[in-house]
Amino acid sequence: MTTSIALVAGVAISILLLWEAAVWYFDLPKALLPTPRQCFNAAVTHRNALLKGTFSTGVAAATGLLVAVVLGSMIAVTFSLSRMIRLAFFPYVIFLQTVPIVAVAPLLIIWSGYTFRTVVIVTVIVCLFPIINGVTTGLLKIDRNLSDLFRLYGANRRMRLLRLQIPSAIGHLMLGVKTSSGLAVIGAIVAEFFVGNGMKDDGLGTLMTGWQGLLMTDALIAALIASAMLGLAMFATVHWISEKLLRRWTLAHVH
Repeated sequence: MTTSIALVAGVAISILLLWEAAVWYFDLPKALLPTPRQCFNAAVTHRNALLKGTFSTGVAAATGLLVAVVLGSMIAVTFSLSRMIRLAFFPYVIFLQTVPIVAVAPLLIIWSGYTFRTVVIVTVIVCLFPIINGVTTGLLKIDRNLSDLFRLYGANRRMRLLRLQIPSAIGHLMLGVKTSSGLAVIGAIVAEFFVGNGMKDDGLGTLMTGWQGLLMTDALIAALIASAMLGLAMFATVHWISEKLLRRWTLAHVH
C-alpha cells in the first residue's frame, strides 16, 4: 500500500515538474497554459465558488446515479424474467448508450426546462447502460448446480428471483455502479454546460463555461481538477459500500 502511494505521488510530482518546465521553456501565456502554481492560486482565490460548485454537481451526480441504480435494476429484473422482452427492448438500451448526450440535451431542455431535474435526467441516461447490462448479466448467470437445487425443491419463479438470482447479481450490480459513478459526474457537468444546475449555487459545469468565456484558464483547470476529485470520491464511496456493506455478495461474485 505504501509503495503504491509512493508511486502515484512520484508520477504526480513528475507531471507537475514537466508542466512547470514546459510553460517556462516555451514561454506560454497564462491564458493558454498557466503554471501549476497559478492554478493552485486560482483554486485558493475561487475556493468558495469551487466548493459550492463541487457540492452542487455532486448532489446532481449522486441523485442521477441513485435513480439509475433503481430504474436500471428494475429494467434488468424485467429482462431476466422474459426472454421475449429482453430481445425486443435490449437493442434500445444499447441505442440509448450510443446516442451522444450533447445531441439529446437540447431536446431535454425543451421538454424539461433549465432545471435541476434536467441535469438529473441527463445523468440517468449516461449511467443507465452499465447498470442494466451488469445486473441483467448477473441475474442470468447463475450457478447451474444451485439452479438445479432450487428446481429440485420446487422453488417458484419469485423464490428463485429473491433467494438466488438477486443475491447472485449484487456483485455485477456493484461493478456497474462503479463504472457509472464516474460517468455520473461527466453527465452532470455536460448537462450544466447547457442548462446550468438549477440549484442555488452554480455547478462545476456552469463555472467552467463562465471561466472559459473570460479566458480564466487557471480557474478552469482548477475546476477540472475539482471535477476529477469528485469522480474519485464517488468511486471511492461506491467501492467502500461494496467492500464493507455488501462484502458477502461481492466476494461470492469474485470467487
